Amino acid sequence: MSASFVVTRFAPSPSGELHLGNARTALFNYLLARSAGGSFLLRIEDTDVERSQERYVEALREDLTWLGLPWDGTPVRQSERSSVYARYFEQLEQAQLVYPCFCTPLELELSRRSQLQSGRPPRYAGTCRELKPAQIAIRRAEGRTPSLRFRVPLGQRLEYEDLVHGAQSFLTDDIGDFIVRREDATAAFFFSNAVDDALMHVSHVLRGEDHLSNTPRQRLLLEALGLPVPRYGHVSLLIGADGAPLSKRHGATSVRQLREAGYAALAVCNQLFRLGHSSARNDLLDLEQMAQNFELKHLQRAPAQFDDTHLIHWQREWVHSLSPEQARAWLAPVLPPQLDESRARAFISAVLPNVVLPEDARLWQQIIFGEALSFEEPALRAAQEAGPAFFSAAAGAVHERADLGALRGATGRKGAAFFMPLRAALTGRLHGPELAPLLAAMPAERVRERLLQFAHASP
Repeated sequence: MSASFVVTRFAPSPSGELHLGNARTALFNYLLARSAGGSFLLRIEDTDVERSQERYVEALREDLTWLGLPWDGTPVRQSERSSVYARYFEQLEQAQLVYPCFCTPLELELSRRSQLQSGRPPRYAGTCRELKPAQIAIRRAEGRTPSLRFRVPLGQRLEYEDLVHGAQSFLTDDIGDFIVRREDATAAFFFSNAVDDALMHVSHVLRGEDHLSNTPRQRLLLEALGLPVPRYGHVSLLIGADGAPLSKRHGATSVRQLREAGYAALAVCNQLFRLGHSSARNDLLDLEQMAQNFELKHLQRAPAQFDDTHLIHWQREWVHSLSPEQARAWLAPVLPPQLDESRARAFISAVLPNVVLPEDARLWQQIIFGEALSFEEPALRAAQEAGPAFFSAAAGAVHERADLGALRGATGRKGAAFFMPLRAALTGRLHGPELAPLLAAMPAERVRERLLQFAHASP
């Protein structure tokens, strides 16, 4: 694959937050470009004025930046390209490849229902296809504003190769004439999407398989305009646990929500990389490694299910890969202010193997550095059963720092008989992070106080 030839793009509509399905589309296009040393472009498809919102444009940029998917050049805004589209509309009109359509939404819906009821696939019935100039003039005089439909050639077969689904074949008679310009004079998706791909020199388009039926229409358009046609590949849809496609319209988890919850961008990318794309690599990969291992032949046709447990797995892998400095920065929101360096290192060393998100560490921050301690019933019972003498001896061995070896020697106990009541008294729980780093993080005076609480208890 020639590096100079590979140009991909991500073309979201700013009508909602970036959800995981679209994030994966961006990732795949980014990896395809980077795997060949090509270009990855960003285009904002904001011609739908009613649904597009500027705040979502900024959110998209922020999400892509956070994911580590930088685009090349300046993002293209379709709302700023009306004059470009107008030139190509005029070209189609001069070639009589389009015609005005005066059908109302109600008329179109009634036609659609009639076709469905008779067992035919719904497509435009061609009502306005053969209107005479006089008929068009009458409708315009009545104040009716037409849309513009592309005149699909009849009796032809379209054949091409999809990058994922392989050989494709469509009869043009099954497509139906489609709108390229709306009644408000804005470009419809089929038109602006295809024209901009050609003018931006996009060579490869990876998008969801829900766009598979769009491809023959867009190929017809580009061929009619004499513009180059990119190679299309339609990847499997992401589905949720209920089997329904993930969509921003159906409450799918957004990238922002994952970011704010504390998930790492690399963990998210590692899961998306393996959803609908097979890889022999089972370890945590950075984006450069993903690009090296991304291959079109490994894109799968079967729907890929997003699973929270898989995301948690990659989050754990990422957490375990952190350096002490990176871990401290990640856990900074839950660390006590002005915590000295040695205690911070000890706390992070203790809790890091047990947390997935920063919020998971908050409980242990409260346990180690907080004043009050709540006890789970089994832990309270274990501490009480150990007896006052055990805790009195342990408390006497606490000096400037609580040392596990010194505590063990003072109590004369080993194994579970030593660790279980000690953990119970100090943390209120029977399970959790390793005890040695927890003791190193906990102020000595607090350790002594919690041990003495049970040393003074009645037998």
